[in-house]
Amino acid sequence: MKYISTRGSAPALNFEEVLLTGLASDGGLYVPEVLPRFTHEEIASWAGLSYTDLAFNVMFPFVEGSIPESDFREMLRDTYEEAFAHKAVAPLTQLDRNEWVMELFHGPTLAFKDFALQLLGRLLDYVLEKRKEHVVILGATSGDTGSAAIEGCRRCKNVDIFILHPHNRVSDVQRKQMTTITGDNIHNLAVEGNFDDCQQMVKESFGDQSFLEGKSRLVAVNSINWARIMAQIVYYFHASLALGGPHRSVSFSVPTGNFGDIFAGYLARNMGLPINQLVVATNKNDILHRFISENKYSPEVLHHTLSPSMDIMVSSNFERLLFDLYGRDGKALSELMESFKTDASVSIDDYRWKAARKLFDSFTVDDEQTCRTIKVVFDESEELLDPHTAIGVEAARQCRRDSSVPMVTLATAHPVKFPEAVEKSGAGVTPELPHHLADLFEREESYTVIENSLSAVQGYVKAHGNHNKAL
Repeated sequence: MKYISTRGSAPALNFEEVLLTGLASDGGLYVPEVLPRFTHEEIASWAGLSYTDLAFNVMFPFVEGSIPESDFREMLRDTYEEAFAHKAVAPLTQLDRNEWVMELFHGPTLAFKDFALQLLGRLLDYVLEKRKEHVVILGATSGDTGSAAIEGCRRCKNVDIFILHPHNRVSDVQRKQMTTITGDNIHNLAVEGNFDDCQQMVKESFGDQSFLEGKSRLVAVNSINWARIMAQIVYYFHASLALGGPHRSVSFSVPTGNFGDIFAGYLARNMGLPINQLVVATNKNDILHRFISENKYSPEVLHHTLSPSMDIMVSSNFERLLFDLYGRDGKALSELMESFKTDASVSIDDYRWKAARKLFDSFTVDDEQTCRTIKVVFDESEELLDPHTAIGVEAARQCRRDSSVPMVTLATAHPVKFPEAVEKSGAGVTPELPHHLADLFEREESYTVIENSLSAVQGYVKAHGNHNKAL
């Protein structure tokens, strides 16, 4: 399979090249040239498969030609049968009639990012060993990506990992999950800024890698990396098949800031999965909600909320949806993305926006309502939600188009990662760390507070990377 840039002028790449490239040379994001599409009969035949076997069926077309079938199956077995604590991998819990949450927090770092980043580490190990190449992972996290990336990639022999997080703007559990994993190749940087600052520095570094002096190259672990999106497509098929798909449609509500997780659902639908509705659930940082509901894409002041993983104002993966809405016209999309840099508010053609509205709805939930929803759901079902999942459930209940269609909210993190929100909810229960993390708060931390400066970050990476080690 070949991958093309959303901005139209970068060369097409194969999967192995896309895995190691991150941003395209023209500043765009890579997407498949042609999506695989499965028939109703093919999808129906997958009912009852293990998560590993389903993952192979969904993902192998994306890597075919770069990774042999037997090797890819082995990576998937190592990922989903070894690294996840629940045998179902992504179990569904019922909240009410035709209302479910899909628990995506049974991986080693208790967040949905494990589904992609545990696999990404194995993919990198395989490809880099084959190429005898060394790379630098440079990523930004609003809370969960960092720990999942470090956990997934820390054993990769040919990788240095540098993760930026906004200083004092992630939860204690999120921070400690990153900063208590030590190794010569692991570097945690607490940036004196917000997540968007971190993300922008990562993007600029990918755009000009000269600071590495040709000794290595950057690899993305953020959701701009296609492998992240690819792995997330699978659990939409998994939920649908568990609830009667493809013979019936299913709807999904997705707490999202960077648009990657819900974009995976959009792709699943385009690959043949019957999806009735996708709900974009946001917190007070509601740029995606304003676009979906009003056709206005306008960055505003970033707010610090009880759902910090969604404290994002610039949604990287949104460009991938816009590419489709613009008929995959890279030149037109490039012009639109340039206008975002100068215009305070951007709208797209009405007919393009209405095309998106056929599938997407959205809702924004503030901290007060988030806490109320945590308590209401716990009182109704004794299911304790983290604040991001609570936003998803509330958005689902507010936007649901058809109560006869199963509605699945993606439970993106374990509630123990956000004790402040759980306490403020008044649910009267304290979430506990699972046994493999029971001693987390006793572990020694290691991280460096660094100024909010591109030169400072790049200087640190240059000074501390093992770029010259023998392969």
